[in-house]
Formats: sequence, C-alpha cells, structure tokens
Amino acid sequence: MQVRWLCGESVYANAYIVGNVLVDAGVLPMAVQPYKEEIDTIVLTHCHYDHIARVKEIAHMCKAKVAIHTEDALGLLEDMKSLSMNFGARSPGILPDIKLKEGDKIGDLVVIHTPGHTRGSICLWSEKDHVLISGDTVFADGYFGRYDFPGGSRTDLARSLDRLSLLDVEGLYAGHGEPTDENGSRCIAAALGLMKSGYG
Repeated sequence: MQVRWLCGESVYANAYIVGNVLVDAGVLPMAVQPYKEEIDTIVLTHCHYDHIARVKEIAHMCKAKVAIHTEDALGLLEDMKSLSMNFGARSPGILPDIKLKEGDKIGDLVVIHTPGHTRGSICLWSEKDHVLISGDTVFADGYFGRYDFPGGSRTDLARSLDRLSLLDVEGLYAGHGEPTDENGSRCIAAALGLMKSGYG
C-alpha cells in the first residue's frame, strides 16, 4: 500500500493520500491539486480545525465526498467543537456526506474509533499492510495527543492506546510530525508507557 505524505505547514496537520482517499484536509489545496483526479473521498480523523481547515475547498476541487465519525460531525459546523477560533477562523460550515462508525471500510482501510483526543477521533487501519493512519491519537515520536480540549478524555485516550498496542503496526502515519515506515508498534508502546507513567 502506497501512502503519500503531504506535510502539514506550520501548525496545520499532515494529510495522506491512500488510493482514492485523502486523509485530513488542513493542507493547502495546491498541495492536493496534482492528485485531484484520483481522490473521491476525504476522511477526517477528527474535527479540530488544523485537520479540517480546507476541506470545503478541497472537496469542491476533487468533487469528493467528506467523511467523519458521527461523534465529530458537528465540528464541521460549530466553532467551539472545531477550536477554529484558536486559529482566528471559522469552521468550514458543511455537513459530511458520510458519518463513520467503528468497523466501516473506506477503500482498503478500516475505521477504528479511538476517542480521547476528541469524542469522534478515529484511526484508519490496514491489517494486510500493517499501516495505521492515527490522526492525533498517537504520534511516531512516541507521544500521544492532547486530551485537555473540549471532548477530550485521558481515560478514553488510555483505552484507545491500549487497543492500538494490540495491532502489529509497521507504518505509522500521524497527524503531526514525520511519519515512520517501520516499527510503528514501538511508537505506540512508548506512548502507552508514557500514559501509564502518569505523564501529561
């Protein structure tokens, strides 16, 4: 499975292209433009503004459907849920075409509901290729996402990390920082260990 990394600029999140799926939409539309004929679905790992900022423009450009977990769908409309005011901006003001839930399939990827960073945070998993696209649930540097925003929960995030630690992950493609093509399970184990140590 080829995962194309579109590096997030400044505080905006990474995006990834897997087949005909774009994961997250904080990057500038011009970064996605070379792939616009391939993309038919945009999956948002959660509703924070740095991941959804350009979803409206990119969806229009690609003629793509927008998918997000049902628990985070209102973040596309409500500034308090998206934290858009922290960026001096407004939520995109759109409704998703698809409301995701645990176990849904998007292309070759399976939705894993991993609440903690937000109520509707998800990861996308390919068991066949040992690839996890993790949003802000866990990062390749061995850290985990914040849980002190509205809708966040340390308890839920600990459970989500515990669950992810059971997967055999090689490629770990997170919402921020540089992804890794190998030893993703070690990164998840490090984050879980940090969580259990009481850090944060």
